[in-house]
Amino acid sequence: MKKIRSVKDVDFVCGQVDHVLTLFSGGLDSTYLLNILREQGVKVTALAIDLGDDLDTAELEATTKMLGASLRVIDAKGVFALEAVLPAIRAHARYLNNYPISSSLSRPLIARIAVELANSNGCGAIFHTATQSQNSLRRLNGAIAQLGYCGFYGSPYEYTAITREEKAIALKEAGLHSFQQGAVSGDSNLWCREFESGVLDNPEYFTAPETLFKWTQFRKSNQLAETQHKLSITFLKGVPTAVNTVPMSPVELLAYLNSVVGAYGIGRFTGLEHLLDGEKVLEVREAPAAQILMDSFKHLETATHPYDLLREKMALEQRWVQEAVEGRWFCKLREAIDQFLAYTAKEVSGVVTYNLSRGTLDVESIVAQDPLYLRDRDAWEVSTAKKCSSRSLGECHPESSDRRVQSGLALGAK
Repeated sequence: MKKIRSVKDVDFVCGQVDHVLTLFSGGLDSTYLLNILREQGVKVTALAIDLGDDLDTAELEATTKMLGASLRVIDAKGVFALEAVLPAIRAHARYLNNYPISSSLSRPLIARIAVELANSNGCGAIFHTATQSQNSLRRLNGAIAQLGYCGFYGSPYEYTAITREEKAIALKEAGLHSFQQGAVSGDSNLWCREFESGVLDNPEYFTAPETLFKWTQFRKSNQLAETQHKLSITFLKGVPTAVNTVPMSPVELLAYLNSVVGAYGIGRFTGLEHLLDGEKVLEVREAPAAQILMDSFKHLETATHPYDLLREKMALEQRWVQEAVEGRWFCKLREAIDQFLAYTAKEVSGVVTYNLSRGTLDVESIVAQDPLYLRDRDAWEVSTAKKCSSRSLGECHPESSDRRVQSGLALGAK
């Protein structure tokens, strides 16, 4: 097994290969790894993947240049929206039905792009920076292995524990002064922004600084006109296609909803997630587009599908989430469940309209294309009663008919 698990492994691997690829976000952990690799005398490609997290390409370029690495930036927002976000909507992908999953969706795509780039550029190793307290460790490692990569791969932080304070001090000595000690660790994309560690370490006592949040800071703005207090989302065959009747691409739609829905302070989540051996870690996140899209899809599919289908789908949703969370994105079980979810989503079309106010998402109307819901209960009851009254008693009450049949059989037996 060609696993990278410690800083000592970095020395060994760099003695075996002449070109390595490392995942690079510009954060503390990935920058510190570049600082380690600078001493190894190998060619280093730093891969930054834009998933809608506002990459500062100029800053990334300056950092990689200073640390002797070549930067490669790949825009994968569209692919992420189609291959990860849309499946997550139809799977109602919430961890234990609590908060929207995020890194579970992004890590498989990041791993696939890394493997493709490593193979095409002859890189003998893929480095990442996940630690044992981050579930991205098994998600990235699992995805890279499932994709059949033949080189070395893994994180030197798995078995070598270096505190954030130690990394910040080392980078300051190297001339990089922008990293704050004790800062939170963050991960963001166009679906969700999540935070952990630092001031969020202790679930029994923590405060999430308001400065962490970007989309959900409540603000009064001229851009939020009175007409925008009412918001409608259109789905066509399970895919969100328009907001307020305006057609949008998935990337545009997510950006718009994050901005507008988030402006009302809607879409914040706090919860615990389990590690490999069962321990729990605290995570805080904001995902306004995810909240309203999964809510609206749920209303429309409930309006469209019969109860028995919805009941079975709910069980499969959590199994889909489990496979994603545990890093088995490219395994057959998740793919098979996803095919079922995609099949059922084809019948989900319609419009859900909301009234937005501070912290509140109120449904105003649900209009499904092929609904099972009643629009006039009184009229339905009158119509049903007429139908029943025109039939025989036995036809209207099958159980009575069954009793007569059984009685007749008994008399015949005599």
